[in-house]
Amino acid sequence: MELNRTTAAIETILFAMGDSVEVALLAEVLELSKEEVREAVHVLEERFDAEGSGLKINWFEDAVQLSSRPEYYEYLVKIAKQPKRQVLTDTLMETLSIIAFKQPVTRAEVESIRGVNSDFAINKLVGFGLVEERGRKEAPGRPLLFGTTQQFLRSFGISSLEDLPDFGSEQMEEFREEAEKEVDMRLEI
Repeated sequence: MELNRTTAAIETILFAMGDSVEVALLAEVLELSKEEVREAVHVLEERFDAEGSGLKINWFEDAVQLSSRPEYYEYLVKIAKQPKRQVLTDTLMETLSIIAFKQPVTRAEVESIRGVNSDFAINKLVGFGLVEERGRKEAPGRPLLFGTTQQFLRSFGISSLEDLPDFGSEQMEEFREEAEKEVDMRLEI
């Protein structure tokens, strides 16, 4: 397939799907290799940049998505009225952080770290599309495993879990000490 036709087909697919599409699926549909698809997506990406387009390509591991550029968001808001924003409370952020760094993780493991029941927080994060079920753990009772989603990556502006900060042992020790102080303060109340 000619490169211009390939980029046009990819642009059409990404526009129509709205969500990210795996490179492997694009390759299958277009009857091309994954490398040819990646090359075509990069050409499309460069074209959007060169033309100053209001559209851009987002990469999420080995999937791509067509989206609007953040600098034009204000115009979308004026047209569509401000969309309902998800509010992540401290409890939800704490739970999401545990899942992001420990995934795949069970509800019981999250609760063990937090020290409180986490049913509501995990269910809310699943409802927001930031966390999803990732199968079952090979353990008694076969508990569900949870991990983050592509929506999590989009929401936090990262393209891969490898972009999450890497906390060294010194910083982890500092966090542990802060957590112990916080627990001690709660016990004094």
